Amino acid sequence: MIISQTPLRISFLGGGTDFRDFFAKYGGGVVSSAINKYVFVIVKERFDEKIFINYSVKEIVDSVDDIQHDLVREAMKMTGVTHGVEITTLADIPSEGSGLGSSSSLTVGLLNALYAHAGEHHGPEVLARQACEIEIDKVGKPIGVQDQYIAAYGNIRKFDFLQTGEVTNRKINLTSKQIRELSENLMLFFTNRTRQSESILSEQKANIEDKTKILNSLAALAVDAENCLNHGQLHRLGELMHEGWCLKKKLASKISDTELDDLYNRALEGGALGGKIAGAGGGGFLLVYCPPENRATLRERFSNMREFPFNLEIDGSKIIFNYRRNILK
Repeated sequence: MIISQTPLRISFLGGGTDFRDFFAKYGGGVVSSAINKYVFVIVKERFDEKIFINYSVKEIVDSVDDIQHDLVREAMKMTGVTHGVEITTLADIPSEGSGLGSSSSLTVGLLNALYAHAGEHHGPEVLARQACEIEIDKVGKPIGVQDQYIAAYGNIRKFDFLQTGEVTNRKINLTSKQIRELSENLMLFFTNRTRQSESILSEQKANIEDKTKILNSLAALAVDAENCLNHGQLHRLGELMHEGWCLKKKLASKISDTELDDLYNRALEGGALGGKIAGAGGGGFLLVYCPPENRATLRERFSNMREFPFNLEIDGSKIIFNYRRNILK
């Protein structure tokens, strides 16, 4: 039995510049962090040759090609695990549409667990790159590449998306005290609605040529975010997040609406310095940066919304249980 644990993520600045159609021409960059909420993948060897898959539904098939779950199917093909396994997926965020990168975390976790089942080990670069290949090239999702990389690498990082197609990253070196302070200043509130991100992201992708100036500004804000964090200017990050959200809303029509704008304005009135709707927007979680002296006021304002406590996570995807039966066949 193999169990992988892969973190979800929050993205601070630069989202949208990780689309290949954009960074292949202009380059891009994001600052994001893994959080201590996870997707777990369990892979267990079976006595027979069948494939069992357990998620919100249960699949029992004889062939990989018959698997309906596209991410599981393509991850099995990628890793060469083609029969005789039972795969179970579990997550701290049960529903899609949260904006915390659960789909990419699942893909990275599937690859990590399936490779371990096959007796192989691959580092975060391979896991992230292959997860992008599965989600974007094979499944055809209209998404960028940031989520796969932060899920694989973990920690707080600045990712640069080069015109060559290469993705580089740097860990942002905060002290333990600064990491605790940053974690405490970040708050997630569930907006009481989820959304299918693909329609929003499809429009955002189609708008890239018309939104180049905005996207370049978002990439520049990611550079500013890395600099302010490296200098310990944590509150400045909140202010930059506000600038970024004001820009991001212009990338597609459904990223925000009157209801979400009202929630965000209530957060600012309650003492938040900035924030954003996590992920593609349109619903899911509202992420805000709020100094400690204002948190009680903000919680009171959002008493009708569920807060989702979290901390920042150091590790990326990892194998937390590995028991392989080394049987000669």
